[in-house]
Amino acid sequence: MHSSGQQSRLAALRAVIADIERKPALLERRAGFEPEADGGFPALGGGLVQEVFTDAARNGGASLAFALGQGQALLTARRPALLYLQLIGDEQFFGLPYGPGLWGFGFDPARLVMVRAQDMAELLWATEEALACTAAAAIVTDIGGAPGPLDFTASRRLGLRAVESGTSLFLLRYGRARAPSAAHLRWHLSPRASGSGAFDRRAPGAWRWQVRLERGARIKHRGEWLLEWTENGFATLPVRSGQPQRRRDGAALSGAVPAALADRLSQTA
Repeated sequence: MHSSGQQSRLAALRAVIADIERKPALLERRAGFEPEADGGFPALGGGLVQEVFTDAARNGGASLAFALGQGQALLTARRPALLYLQLIGDEQFFGLPYGPGLWGFGFDPARLVMVRAQDMAELLWATEEALACTAAAAIVTDIGGAPGPLDFTASRRLGLRAVESGTSLFLLRYGRARAPSAAHLRWHLSPRASGSGAFDRRAPGAWRWQVRLERGARIKHRGEWLLEWTENGFATLPVRSGQPQRRRDGAALSGAVPAALADRLSQTA
């Protein structure tokens, strides 16, 4: 016959187990990634932590666009905002999201909330707290290189918070180093030459990225996609095409000539 002390401990243990079972399972989120049947880039749901690596900081704009492209698809009436977190002072090195550029990307700048933090510890704290905000569809945090405070334990805490809240987190990182992380997905991103312009085939067109899945928990598929941005989101292009080359028409110019300001507009307009 159990003593009253043993019965109390058993009751407390059952309560702990019941509380764990009520929380969303981390592995269920990790197992939900599969490529589209036609090989296209998949539409990823919320509650994932995604590391987006690019080799050089100058590609930060491409990484941000990749994160915003996914985050925009997660916006709903109940989750109408995206949060962008950055260290104070980094705007002079990495730059800031540009409102008219966001409009051109099909993203309403009014939906983007910007947060500045004093140091990396404060930035990670703000990221974890932001993940609990049920009005946010996604959080984008500009991390930079390999900061000490973002260790495996810290990334594990972020992953658990993301799964529990259903809010996605994109960690923008730069360089070739890969520290241990509990992120659900890790991408390597490279910007590619844009497609042709709609009215001038020699002018820049839609944005393009090449992304490779470096790591994903419990994911057998290691995919690589060449993506192009359209008004309906990401379109997948054949990877074998490599870096798209812009079409060149006509003979080489004999010298410097003034460029037209825009299609069908006078240079003196």
